[in-house]
This record gives sequence, structure tokens and C-alpha cells, in this order.
Amino acid sequence: MTVSAKTELITVRDFIRYAVSRFNAAGLFFGHGSDNAWDEAVYLTLHTLHLPLDRLEPFLDARLLPEERVALLDITTRRCQDRLPAAYLTHEAWLGEHRFYVDDRVIVPRSFIAELLDEQLAPWVTDPWAIENALDLCTGSGCLAIKLALNFPNAQVDAVDLSKEALRVAERNIADYHLVDRVHPVHSDAFAALADRHYDLIISNPPYVDAKAVAGLPPEYRHEPEMALGSGDDGLDFTRIILAKAKQHLNEDGILVVEIGHNRDALEAAFPTLPFTWLDTAAGDEYVFLLRASDLPD
Repeated sequence: MTVSAKTELITVRDFIRYAVSRFNAAGLFFGHGSDNAWDEAVYLTLHTLHLPLDRLEPFLDARLLPEERVALLDITTRRCQDRLPAAYLTHEAWLGEHRFYVDDRVIVPRSFIAELLDEQLAPWVTDPWAIENALDLCTGSGCLAIKLALNFPNAQVDAVDLSKEALRVAERNIADYHLVDRVHPVHSDAFAALADRHYDLIISNPPYVDAKAVAGLPPEYRHEPEMALGSGDDGLDFTRIILAKAKQHLNEDGILVVEIGHNRDALEAAFPTLPFTWLDTAAGDEYVFLLRASDLPD
């Protein structure tokens, strides 16, 4: 932080321009809610000033108080020097219209499954009210478990994670959405603690980054829990567990939905006999698969 920045940057427009310049000069990586320096600068500026996140234009030429300048310079400097994801600086992340508390105990929420849940998994689920029991495996912040409960209003949802620290974050989000009577955090290594529980729907956004990609991750990702990212040499170790065990916990007409990142080719090569259905998302049809209980091995 320089004396000139404190004195010469006067308006919201000034600080956004300054942040964009700093972010680009620092070579930051954007992948936790925005994909470019401008969007991230706008988000951090509006959040820090407690302004609506969807209304920049009316405030661009507003002059800032000295304490507001200090706050903006501080968050810009932390983003550049510490390479923290923006979500860890603001303690919030968004999936669609839903806001979730996050910190470095959990991976920053980002999942193509979220948009599918907002469509109530149509046409694969014909009656959303018929989903009575659902499981979110590797729940992290609890974001997908909460979206399960919001989109399937008759469902009781188990939110499973191996990390007790992550489950504390999930509990906070569940309470924020007033869903403590319907979304239940469960400490478990995959299905181990679920005994004979059965579900109409199981979803999972598990760790799926392969070893080579983990080694090359930008600094921003290295602030996230390692166990939430890597999954063996080919990124499929946890997915193999899901495919081996899911049928034991699905009802007869149950559905399994799993996100696997860029691993479609590797997955289909590893399981050539499984009839994967690849679901269309905003990014394409290579990232999320669906299987019915009858498709899975016993």
C-alpha cells in the first residue's frame, strides 16, 4: 500500500481500475467465482463497500471516505500478496442465487451439479416431491446438500464429509438456511458410517484432480483443503469407491449423479461396461454423469 494510492485514488472507479492493474501485474489466477481481473475487482470493491453486488453503475463516480480507501487497499493487497481466493477474503461464495459462508476449512463451492439441482434433475426425476431421502457425498460447505433440500422439498438430506472441520462450516450454512430439521451433517469416510441407509438420490462432487494437475495447481488452489482436490494418479480414486458402493445405498429406482471434472475419457476407459448418461451443463456434457441403481454393479 503506497501513500499515493491512499491520496490519489478517490472514487469507486479509481479503485476498480487500480485493482485490475494490480491483479494483472501480479499474474493472479481466477477460478473461484470469476474468470477475469475486472469481475473480481468489481466484486471485491462492491462487497467491501457493502454495496449491492449487481449494481455497479450508480456508484462508479462516488467519492470514498478515508477508511473506505484503506479497506479497499487492504483487500486488494491481500489478494495479490497472499494469493487467497476472493471467497476466503469475503467469507462468501455464490451458487446461482444462493450465498454460502466459506473459509479455508472447505473448498470454494463450484459445481455443475448446482445448476442441475435448480432444474430438479429434470427429466431424470419426474416428480421432485417423490424424493424422500437424498445423500450429498463430500458435502464440504454443505452447499449442494442445501440445494438438494431447497429443490426437493419432501427430502431428508444426509450431508457427508470426512472432514470434521468442513462439517462445522456446513452446519453454519444449514442453520443459515433454517434447514436443521431436514439436512443432517454426517461424519463419514465415504459410505462407511451410513450403515444400511438407502436413498432415492445420491449426488457427489468428490475430489477428482489427477496427480499431474495437482502438482501444477496455481497458488490460489493451494489454500484449499488438499483432500478436497486430489484423488490419485488419474483423479478417479474416490469415484471408484462411489461406483463400487453406491448401489448398496440406493433404492431400487434410485439415481446417482457425480461430477468428475475433465476425466470423462479416463472414466469411460476404466468402466467400459457402465452405461453413463452425461448431463448437459453450462460448460458442456463432459463433467457430470448419471447412473440408475440398476446400472451399477452389485
